[in-house]
Amino acid sequence: MRLLIDAGFSGRQIRQRLAAIGRSPETLTGILLTHEHSDHTQGLGMIAAKLNIPLYCNRLTREAVESQFKVPFNCRIFATGAAFDVGDVHVETFSVPHDAYDPVGFLLRTAAGNVGFLTDLGHATKAVVERVRPANVLVLETNYDLKLLQADTKRPWSIKQRILSRHGHLSNENAADVLEQVASDALQHVYCGHLSRDCNTPELAAKVVGSRLEKLGAKGIGVETTSQEAASPTFELAARLRAVVEKPAVKSSPAATDWALREAPSLPGF
Repeated sequence: MRLLIDAGFSGRQIRQRLAAIGRSPETLTGILLTHEHSDHTQGLGMIAAKLNIPLYCNRLTREAVESQFKVPFNCRIFATGAAFDVGDVHVETFSVPHDAYDPVGFLLRTAAGNVGFLTDLGHATKAVVERVRPANVLVLETNYDLKLLQADTKRPWSIKQRILSRHGHLSNENAADVLEQVASDALQHVYCGHLSRDCNTPELAAKVVGSRLEKLGAKGIGVETTSQEAASPTFELAARLRAVVEKPAVKSSPAATDWALREAPSLPGF
């Protein structure tokens, strides 16, 4: 089961980055789409449409991308807030505050563990926090550093206002605030995502998020930053969760430990 979330690079770039981790577009089971902005859809024509890969999105997002590309997609429509299965992956969807038609985040539940995907939102509502709280691995937007954004000379003030708005993007500090609410015994790894090339650095994002986790006493939660330039290292849920049970990095509740012992050993990494 191989799912791609969004397709923001060109078809060629997506193919190259998948090849870097031993994958190809032809092996994809489906593509989950958060919203219609071009930095999330650029490769859909060459990947989803050309290869007839199922595209999972809500109705308004489908209408937007079909209008952009002028080609039909093999769309599997979900209602925002609904859940559905793609093979053995249970996908939960939830609304996020962003300036798109009907943007969503995802929680992917598997027998090996849960993956949360939360990018492109101006703030996290209580409902959003609750939806990603079960994640063992969380991809969390850390779009900008406030000082770098304010000092940026490439973006007009109107764009900066959009980014800073409650329907814009999360800063490093905003993301740390979200993480403070989300962090639990379940969470084992955080990927800082959707970093601006001009208004952030991987070092700043990792420092802010890592420092906040340290203040929380959650030193066992791993932190990595994603890059627009290269594929990130893979994370095998089953193997990591099994290691946590054997050598706990953070205090685990009995329920979480029992679950990991029971489910993790026989399943492949996600």
